[in-house]
Amino acid sequence: MAEMVKVANTDELEPGQGMVAEVGGKEIAVFNVEGTFYALDNTCVHRGGPLGEGELIGDVVTCPWHSWEYNVTTGACVTNPSACVARFPVVVEGNEVKVDLEPASPA
Repeated sequence: MAEMVKVANTDELEPGQGMVAEVGGKEIAVFNVEGTFYALDNTCVHRGGPLGEGELIGDVVTCPWHSWEYNVTTGACVTNPSACVARFPVVVEGNEVKVDLEPASPA
């Protein structure tokens, strides 16, 4: 595992919300699902929409551009099962949400 990089404080992201963090030249979408944090590549594979700006319902985020849906726990696309976005390991240390910028293996 590479070095973990802080992307947010836990109090910056309420349950059911997402945000975009720029870290190490990458845009990462960070989500809070009932107190558990997840991170995905911010770019929708359909047309490049910003996933971190999408609506999060349960563990599924909807891309704000063309409504493609992704499971934030796995990166799998609900709309097109053959597509997925990279997901990144997340740890919470104290009140800091940290992401490993090396993508995790597919779930």
